Amino acid sequence: MDSIAACCLTRSKHQYILAATHALMKQLLLLAILLALPLAAQPVFTDSFPPEEFAARRARVMARIGDAVAIIQGTTERPGEQPLRQANQFYYVSGVVEPRAILLIDGKSKRSTLFLNPRNERRETMMFGPGLFPGDEAAKATGIESVLARDQFATAVAALAKEGRAIFTPHRPEVLGCASSSDPATLARNTKADPWDGRGTREEAFLEHLKQASPQSQLSDLDPILDELRGTKSPREIAVLREATRITGLGIIEAMRDARPGMKEYELQADAEYVFKKNGAYGPAYFALIATGENTWYSHYHKNTRALDDGDLVQFDYAPDYRYYSSDVTRVFPANGKFTPRQREFYTIYLKLYQALMTSIQVHQKPSEIIQRAVVKMDAVMAAFAFTDDKIKQAATQFVERYRNSRSNSLGHNVGMEVHDVRNPTQTLEPGQLFTIEPAMQITGEHVGIRLEDMILITETGYENLSAFVPVEIADIEKMMTRHGLSDAQVKR
Repeated sequence: MDSIAACCLTRSKHQYILAATHALMKQLLLLAILLALPLAAQPVFTDSFPPEEFAARRARVMARIGDAVAIIQGTTERPGEQPLRQANQFYYVSGVVEPRAILLIDGKSKRSTLFLNPRNERRETMMFGPGLFPGDEAAKATGIESVLARDQFATAVAALAKEGRAIFTPHRPEVLGCASSSDPATLARNTKADPWDGRGTREEAFLEHLKQASPQSQLSDLDPILDELRGTKSPREIAVLREATRITGLGIIEAMRDARPGMKEYELQADAEYVFKKNGAYGPAYFALIATGENTWYSHYHKNTRALDDGDLVQFDYAPDYRYYSSDVTRVFPANGKFTPRQREFYTIYLKLYQALMTSIQVHQKPSEIIQRAVVKMDAVMAAFAFTDDKIKQAATQFVERYRNSRSNSLGHNVGMEVHDVRNPTQTLEPGQLFTIEPAMQITGEHVGIRLEDMILITETGYENLSAFVPVEIADIEKMMTRHGLSDAQVKR
């Protein structure tokens, strides 16, 4: 019996070893397949636009700089466990999201050169997956004529120095996500003026290095050229902005559906952020401006910690950073789902005046001309409206008078890669320009206000409101708020 048992045990061990070996071989084969397919699984180049979109932008830069060169440095790696987001000016002409990349656009040869760090396999394996690195593969992926190692950039600048070529490079601080150009510029000024700090910007340091490396070259600011190009959006940019606005609207609608007294402002923020990430957004375009009650007085309130009281109005202003483009939409709704009679009066007169401004927008006209026409409509609205509350009438009167006395040639702010985007390149509104209108009406003594905001695209025949689908009429808002939100356990998806 012992010999038979020993034989069976030996056979079992043999079968076990064979099975384990077979399983190991299968795992190794699967690993080999996975290692062979990383580029197919995760593209190394942005899919927001095809390479020809970025090539067209570089060609427009070349047309403006003549025989000079434009040099743009990309952002650095992040200081912690944060995803890398490229600086807007660099991304606009390259689409490349790699740390410490440098792009040289040669107006004379009509060619561009991208300088990248060498391949870092540990970085790919541990953190990011496949990336771009010097060589023909990167040139093919990006459409940039030559992709060289970053340590060759000094040689390229030395060649420019011999010729005394003029150089254009951005002067203002880089803009990343959740910011507009005025934000890092203000930070840079404050930092430099701080007697206990005094640091210059990375762009200033880059300029000094260029001066030393090519002292005969004239150094000019590239930002105005890029800003002019960015001011008018291409059809592909408009498509991305349209999708960013669709996601924004869905986030606002989700917050409307979910709102109820007792919730915190940040809970409504979470509703929108779920929608943003569910639809592929990188993150927010700006901090969430979710104000209730007396917080509606502040145009950029963002603490988001107050509880919604029964009878509050909620002012909701939040949008995603989607494929390097922003949106900006604001809606107002009652915390309990029903406007009170007084809130109806306040909201209705505001909406009528707001729509008087919007419907006055025309292509090829100056904003100041549009404002003048809107005031005539506003006067008619005021004359026909049956006010029952003197404070609301006073707030509406002040609203109209601000426009009547306005000397501004702006209806709001432009939106694009930044939520407060670069200025329009023209004095008149022209096709492809996109901006928001967001006038506020406030009842001074009560510390409350109302502010709506829509994404307005100027077209060949007039304008299109990209955010028109987001409920704005009282009946539509109240109907939307009867539906289940994310906090309802019984919601079916």
